[in-house]
Amino acid sequence: MKKLITLVALCAFTGVYGQIDRSVRPIAAAAPIINIKNSEVFKLSNGITVILSENHKLPRVSFSLTMGASPMIEGSKAGTNKLMGQLLTSGTIKRSKDVLDKEVDNMGASLDADGGSVYFSCLTKHMETGLDIMQDVAMNPAFPQSEFDRIKKQNESGLLAAKSDPNAMASNAEMKTDFPNQPMGEVMDEASLAAITIDDVKNNYKKVFTPNGAYLVIVGDIDKENAMKLAEKYFGAWKGGTVYKEDFGSGLKANGNRVIFVNKPGAVQSVISVTFPIEMKPGASDQIALNVMNSILGGGSFGARLMQNLREDKAYTYGCYSSFEVTRNGSWFGTSGSFRNDVTDSAITQILSEISRISDSYVTNDELNLAKSAMAGGFARSLEKPQTIARFALNIIRENLPADYYQTYLKRLEAISKDDVLMVAQKFFKNGLNIIVVGNEDILPKLKPFDSDGIIEKLDPFGNPVKEMKKADITADQLIERYINTVTQTTSAKDLASKMKKVKTVVKKIELSSPQIPVTISMTDVFVAPNKEAMKIEAQGMVFQSSFYDGVKGSEMNMQSGKKAMTAEKLAAKKKGEGLFPEIAYKTSGMKYEIKGIETINGKDYYVLVTNNGEKESFDYFDAVTNLKFKTISIVKQDDDVIESTIMFDDYKAVNGFLFAHKLTQTAGEQSLSGVVKSIEFNGEYDKKMFE
Repeated sequence: MKKLITLVALCAFTGVYGQIDRSVRPIAAAAPIINIKNSEVFKLSNGITVILSENHKLPRVSFSLTMGASPMIEGSKAGTNKLMGQLLTSGTIKRSKDVLDKEVDNMGASLDADGGSVYFSCLTKHMETGLDIMQDVAMNPAFPQSEFDRIKKQNESGLLAAKSDPNAMASNAEMKTDFPNQPMGEVMDEASLAAITIDDVKNNYKKVFTPNGAYLVIVGDIDKENAMKLAEKYFGAWKGGTVYKEDFGSGLKANGNRVIFVNKPGAVQSVISVTFPIEMKPGASDQIALNVMNSILGGGSFGARLMQNLREDKAYTYGCYSSFEVTRNGSWFGTSGSFRNDVTDSAITQILSEISRISDSYVTNDELNLAKSAMAGGFARSLEKPQTIARFALNIIRENLPADYYQTYLKRLEAISKDDVLMVAQKFFKNGLNIIVVGNEDILPKLKPFDSDGIIEKLDPFGNPVKEMKKADITADQLIERYINTVTQTTSAKDLASKMKKVKTVVKKIELSSPQIPVTISMTDVFVAPNKEAMKIEAQGMVFQSSFYDGVKGSEMNMQSGKKAMTAEKLAAKKKGEGLFPEIAYKTSGMKYEIKGIETINGKDYYVLVTNNGEKESFDYFDAVTNLKFKTISIVKQDDDVIESTIMFDDYKAVNGFLFAHKLTQTAGEQSLSGVVKSIEFNGEYDKKMFE
């Protein structure tokens, strides 16, 4: 009992006289040197460097084959290497795509490829079968024409979606602006995709996929002896040409601040990016200090300066971040954030202010310590993955880093001071910022003060220079008349009225397909003169979207929200766009419309007609030569959100004396639907239940 009392008394004594003085920051312990097990490295006779990181915790092994070629200038065929990478897993000389997919699935394995690498992961017991597949994909791709056509079609849909994605548009503008005339700055667009042939893909493969300068990274449940034997067995006999190498430099830094604008009609928010290229290779002496500085400025933490200023203090946005991307082919700084139109200029002012502040004065001790702690924690967590160790070994070899670069990382991180942070901010944040804004052209006047010469550069969604829209040489009414005369194949108002009077019903059957949906979808579109219309979309006997309008009332149904009657506002909007060809009644229906001018797209001129029915704003593009409608961009505003969709029209054919597009492509966000008109029937029977 005495012993117990003595211990309690001792604790009390210590509590009174031995308390820590919390007003004094404890002295930090020396940063530890990380004990990272070195990967095994050896070379095959044909030049492939093999990097092995053993990990026997799980019976799995992965193989990553990375080519040593530099990116190439693709010019008018930008995107060739991307297509080549997508086609690698589409079949080999001895395995069709179906056979390849089945073999991989049966093993529960993973197979992936891109324009410079092939990756395979499987259970250890399937290792040799997996290597046979991986070798076949890397060394014997067949590039079948049918798969090339399919991949090309998928990319066409992706490009359509990108044209309505403000973040993708901003990213394209960043790369084009920071890295002009360099591989990093090449962006695939509709024209370059159309120009790419299967022979271009095959030639690109021959230049990129060669064992010379390639790396095979092996991670998992395999020892060195077996790794050496299997690497030599499956890849040692591979022959290839000289690896392509070229250094295109570090991008183009502007002399003064530039404003680059990408128009997104009807946008209620602006995407803002302040960006510029930096001259830095992975492992450079300034890189860690640069990352610490970026973490404080806006590198992902909720407490970073950009987030605290623009979200917490000003309430301009839900999030604003910054990043420094350091790669072997080009490095750059960039911000990202979406802001309301009315605060676009204010947001730019605050971003530039934070860039200036971190360049003009020291960061605080708390900011510095928090940033370094977060980075140290992230580094430590990454070491739990065996792939990290192998990646470290690959980086050391490829980037010619010191052998102990990663072992001493925490020590170098801990040594970063406020002076180092200020030094890199002053070194890199100099005049010459590219201020990229994707948004509504109504904000343009507010952007001029940020440009050093007051001239705003305009780019399209893929980062190409935009020619100013030419003034239209006809009126909106003349444009509509030309279009109506063309699609109805009439020459006068009297002839038109007589022809339309004979139309009682029109039933269209359309077959829809989408990369996101594995089944064929059917669409039935019914018009009943003079102003009734109904539509239903179904797949496998199930209707998942429908609507009808009879000139007085209407309803809409989808599987998510169920059936809803059209509101008075919706009915009023529909009233302004009634008819088989709604443009016929624009003048009398109350539709607001005006001609904006002539826009050149891929070398062809299109008249742009803007309409507004009170519910949505639409931009109709009419071919200046054929008078046919080329596409329609529709914008619907819902609260603070904007829903944008695009419909492309192609393959016009005559049916019963009228011209109809027989190919349709609709995109909304990342969703894309392609439609082929299977039949159009005039004055026949239709399902009257569609109007109930």
